[in-house]
Amino acid sequence: MKVACIQMDVLHCKKQENLEKALYMALEAVEKGAELIVFPEVFTTGFCYERLNQAAESLTSPVLENLACFSEANDCILLGSIIQKYGRGESKEKHSGEKHSGEKYSEEKYPGNGVNDFSGNETRSQEDKNFALYYNLGFCFESGVLAGTYCKTHPFKKENSYFSKGSSIEPITLKKRNIKIGFEICYEIRFPEVARKLALSGSDLLVTTAAFPNPRSEHWKILAKARAIENQIPHIACNRTGSAPDCSYFGHSMIIDAWGEVKADAGSKECVIVHDLDTSGKDEIRKAIPVFEDRRTELY
Repeated sequence: MKVACIQMDVLHCKKQENLEKALYMALEAVEKGAELIVFPEVFTTGFCYERLNQAAESLTSPVLENLACFSEANDCILLGSIIQKYGRGESKEKHSGEKHSGEKYSEEKYPGNGVNDFSGNETRSQEDKNFALYYNLGFCFESGVLAGTYCKTHPFKKENSYFSKGSSIEPITLKKRNIKIGFEICYEIRFPEVARKLALSGSDLLVTTAAFPNPRSEHWKILAKARAIENQIPHIACNRTGSAPDCSYFGHSMIIDAWGEVKADAGSKECVIVHDLDTSGKDEIRKAIPVFEDRRTELY
């Protein structure tokens, strides 16, 4: 399967501009033959805390509608994360990060807020504080179908003041292609337990969508390879580049095979990387180096 990382600079709180750029770069990936395309963490807005209510999407919205349409039109898989708002009166099951019905995505079925840019500071109202929850929501579309979502379970530092924690870590099943994707978000690459749980649950490959900042590029490179090596599955690690109001990003998105070999590295600039990745070799590798078979579960 040809897979791609979209390494892009994310303009702070500029939803429409970011979405247009992301889809333009995704089209480049499709033209290079990519079937599975990964965007960085919160790639439509960045961490737009000061205007959170406007930055956030309902589970279905024009942003997700655009992504679903692109996925369907190009018969491809799209993964990334956005800021999501869960409000009073909505079914929390839709925000749990678990399985979805497999129906074609429809904004008409779940009407949401519009795609727009915005200016001016926002103060959350008492009603928002009481009834609105925000998540760092990972999504996966397969050929226009919302195959699954994942709410980040380990927010990093300041994120804890704005985002609720997810409560489920399970692979996303792609029915058409019959593979399972283990999905994690940024900081969670530092938790080997997350990737291991996903691997033990049958994931065929691991995807990390991230906004991993300077100066921790060496951490990122080592952790990304380690998650592939220890779980013996390929790892698509997609990071952003550019700058935000409070930090800068080094990029180095990578496509890594199940042996831990880096097959493509995006460097530090905006770009699209594509590689034809073998997603079927984990059994052979685990037979050669039987880490999973030799686990001492009675000890740990």
